[in-house]
Amino acid sequence: MRELIALTCTVCKRKNYYLTKNKRKHPEKATIKKYCRFERKHTEHKEAKP
Repeated sequence: MRELIALTCTVCKRKNYYLTKNKRKHPEKATIKKYCRFERKHTEHKEAKP
């Protein structure tokens, strides 16, 4: 049931992280603050297709 998703940085638009998510329990798109190594700071990351 868990599906693989990619987290894309909203600043540099690169896919930095991959994780799994249960889409039945959480159908909305995930937004998480994570570290972007290209920007060298914490930025907002949104869910995208892998």
